[in-house]
Parts: sequence; structure tokens; C-alpha cells
Amino acid sequence: MVKLTMIARVTDGLPLAEGLDDGRDMPDSEFYKQQVKALFKNLSRGQNEASRMSVETGPYVFHYIIEGRVCYLTMCDRAYPKKLAFQYLEDLRNEFERVNGNQIETAARPYAFIKFDTFIQKTKKLYQDTRTQRNISKLNDELYEVHQIMTRNVQEVLGVGEKLDQVSQMSSRLTSDTRIYADKARDLNRQALIKKYAPVAIVIGVVILFLWLKNKIW
Repeated sequence: MVKLTMIARVTDGLPLAEGLDDGRDMPDSEFYKQQVKALFKNLSRGQNEASRMSVETGPYVFHYIIEGRVCYLTMCDRAYPKKLAFQYLEDLRNEFERVNGNQIETAARPYAFIKFDTFIQKTKKLYQDTRTQRNISKLNDELYEVHQIMTRNVQEVLGVGEKLDQVSQMSSRLTSDTRIYADKARDLNRQALIKKYAPVAIVIGVVILFLWLKNKIW
């Protein structure tokens, strides 16, 4: 059964549309939505180059396709046929490109195409029951194959992004620490110069003051 459906722009991970009724029967739907957003973030960095992939997460599987710099993703039960999941995504892609194709690049706010939910819900209903004659025919369609689509684990996929984030954070901290140490070094040098030349400056100042006073008196 299809549980969640989300569509996002790959270049920056901006969510464009989602199934509004998705996840209402799932107490932990927000947890999986956060995983989806993390996947979109990874894709925006170009970390997963496969245009089609399945990602296992708990009792579910994320299936996604990338076309025209847009990612179409659905989450299904593990028992749900992979072939139907990807055909469902293809139907969404065809309609989304037809209706919104020329506006995708200029979309500036999240869920700019939220009205696409109507088509998502209508299409999802067609795919929910795998025993209908329509879906049985799709499963038997030998022209549409999904055997070569890679399946990975969500920890493996998201772990790549987490490690890169950690490296980035460490780099930022090192840069910040370097600046702090450089500032402290400049302060120490300044203080050393003051300690070294202050007595000389004081003596010179006293001599100048003495000569000035002497000239005034005489």
C-alpha cells in the first residue's frame, strides 16, 4: 500500500507537492517525512546519482525517480510490488510535467504546486489494491522492468550526508578556531611590543618634558 508521496526539486531540495492525506493512518508519519526531506537534501548535493532507487526504512521502502531535475518519491509497505510503485511514480511524473513543467524552475516557495494533491490522491487510489485487473496487467507488463533498480538501506544513504555534514562542521570549527588563535597571537604580540618599548617611550617622554620645562624656565 502507498503510504506517502512527495515531490521535490532536486537542485535545492525544495518540496513542490505532496499527498495531503498521506500518513494519517501512521502514528510515526512525521518521522518518515523527516527522512524524506533528508533524502531530498542529499540529492540536492548530488550524493546519489541513480535516477531510480529504492531505499529500505523500517517496515517500509522509499521508491523514487528523478526526471527533469525533479524527484518523485513514494513510501510503500515492503510487501507492495516494486513494479507498481515505480509505475505509480511514472504516472505522477507525466502529469506533473504536463501541468507544471514550465513553472518548476521558477518556484520560490515550498509546496507551490500543492493543488497537485488532487491528482496524487486520485492516482493513488488506482494503485492501492494490487489485485485489480488493471494492476495485475501492469505487473505482467514485461516491457516495464525494475530488477536493475538498486535497493539500499536508509542508514547507508543518509549516513553519507551525515558524515559530510560532520566534516563540514569540523572544517567550520577549525576555521573559526584558527581565526581566534590568530587574533590572540596578534594581541600577545601587541602586548609584548608594549612591554618592550614602553619604558623607552616613557624615558624619552620624560627627557622631552624636562627639556621643554627647562626652555620655559630659562
